[in-house]
Parts: sequence; C-alpha cells; structure tokens
Amino acid sequence: MTLRARTPDDHPRLLQVWERSVRATHDFLAEADIAELLPQVRDVYLDAVEIWVDEDADGVVTGFIGLSGAQVEMLFLDPRWRGQGIGTRLLDHARQLRGALTVDVNEQNPAAHGFYRRYGFVDTGRSETDGQGRRFPLLHMALRDPI
Repeated sequence: MTLRARTPDDHPRLLQVWERSVRATHDFLAEADIAELLPQVRDVYLDAVEIWVDEDADGVVTGFIGLSGAQVEMLFLDPRWRGQGIGTRLLDHARQLRGALTVDVNEQNPAAHGFYRRYGFVDTGRSETDGQGRRFPLLHMALRDPI
C-alpha cells in the first residue's frame, strides 16, 4: 500500500471511489441526491481540499482523505477495501500533518460515526442541516487526544 499526495490524473478515480463509497454507505441519500452531489464533488469539492490517496501495489486507488486545514472534509474508501485499516491509515497521516483534527459526520451514517468514535473522536455539537442547508443533520466531532 502506498499513501501519496493526489495528482491531477487521480481525479476520475477519486470520483469513482467517492460514488462507490457513497452508494455503499449513505443509504439515506436518494438517487436524486447522489445525482445532484456528483457534479459538485467532481467540479468543486475535490479541487477545494488537500487530498491524500491510498493505493494498492498495482496502483489501484483504495481510498482517499480530503483536508482543509485540520478539518477532515472527506474520507472515502472503495467498498471492496473497507475493514482493511485504510481509513485508519489515512486518519493517522492527517493527524501527523495537522494534529488536532475535526470532522463532520452525517447523523444518518452510524457506521462512519462509530468509526470516528473508535478512532478517538468525540461529539462536540450537532447541526440540523448539512453545509448546503439540506436536510441531512451533521454531528461535529473533534479528536479527543491530538498529537
């Protein structure tokens, strides 16, 4: 496994991982929600953050993390690679870079919330809507013991 900074050529593969991950983990999203989000992720969000990519020995992207300062803006894994320690490795790297991390998690995604809690994040607040004002409540979290 290799962890590296994103290159411009990664963009299509990151979008594929994002879509596969969302379809596997965000069952609260309707098809229309995904169709609305996809161009935003493709045209805005992926370029708005610092991205670190995890790939296997064959160069297949297994997951990625997007940071804005110490805020984890996105962490997505190809569903085939879930449970292999990749999410933890990506968070470990972000933690080494930034120390005290924060993250917002969709309340309707209990698996992600549990993952962050197991890593050491604690709930610090809640918003009724996401950052775009949509009906997806967010749980705000911060790392309990930053480096």
